[in-house]
This record gives sequence, C-alpha cells and structure tokens, in this order.
Amino acid sequence: MQLNYKGESIVAQVAPTVRTGQNFAVADLGLFSQLRQFTFETSEMPIKVEGKIFLKEILNLSSAEISFNNLPPKTSIPFYHKHRLNEEIYIIVRGKGEFQVDNCVFPVNEGTVVRVDPEGERCLRNTSDNEDLCWITIQSRAGSYTDHTIQDGFGVKKRVSWVGKQQI
Repeated sequence: MQLNYKGESIVAQVAPTVRTGQNFAVADLGLFSQLRQFTFETSEMPIKVEGKIFLKEILNLSSAEISFNNLPPKTSIPFYHKHRLNEEIYIIVRGKGEFQVDNCVFPVNEGTVVRVDPEGERCLRNTSDNEDLCWITIQSRAGSYTDHTIQDGFGVKKRVSWVGKQQI
C-alpha cells in the first residue's frame, strides 16, 4: 500500500486502520516493534527511511505533524536536518541512543523528551546492540502556542458514562 502527500510517499506492507467521526480520527499503526513495515520516501531527497510514518494526512491534522519512528540497533539517521519554521519535540518511548544538536551530543532513552528549535541541526542514532530505538516526533510552528492548556480547555457539565455508546 502507498500513501501519497505533496510528493512524499509512505509505503506500507499493511495499511493503518483509520476510523473517523464528526470530531475525531483514530489510527492503529500496530506495535512500535512493527514500525519497520512503513517506509518513508520523498522526491526532494533520494532517500528511503524504514520505520517512519507521518500522521498528518492519515489523521487529517491541521495544527501539527506527528511521526512514529523506529531505528534498528547500531544505526544512525543518515543525514542532518533543520526546519524553516517548525520546532520539533522528540519523545523517546523505547531503547537508548544519542541525540546530536549542532555540536552537542547527549544520551537519550525511554522517557527522554527533546525540543529542538527550527535552526538546530539535528541527528539521532541508536547505540543499543540489540534493541530498536523508537520515538514520536511532534512538529509545530515555533512561537505559535502562547497560551496554557488550562486556558484553552474547559469542562463539560455532563456525567461521564461508558454505557450505551456507539462502538466503532
């Protein structure tokens, strides 16, 4: 299966299961250990990245790009990159490795969260002998979020119930 978005493609052995409703979309990508079923390719660079899937198109995101990523043991992302406008937040969910921003290198492992400014030159590598390095990347416009979550969210005066709901 191949998903296309603005000249980029994601080749998948199995299509993600996506369900939608009026105010939501939900996708099941499978286990982190199965992320290698996805391969990201772009026409801008002659490169294929196994174990990477972007969610903007799949979930119809309007305010951020999110990707799930898997890097096999003893491998590195083969290029540095920067952004023009977007900062990135990397959430390490499995494994261990090293992260490089500009001329600084630091260890990362499950539970590490890294924010990188758009102009930060970044790269990541898996230093484990036998475990995949898995992470989620959230990309959004730098400086665009000036409020706090508590200022935007509000409670709904309705008793919580799980009975009689539509199962999708």
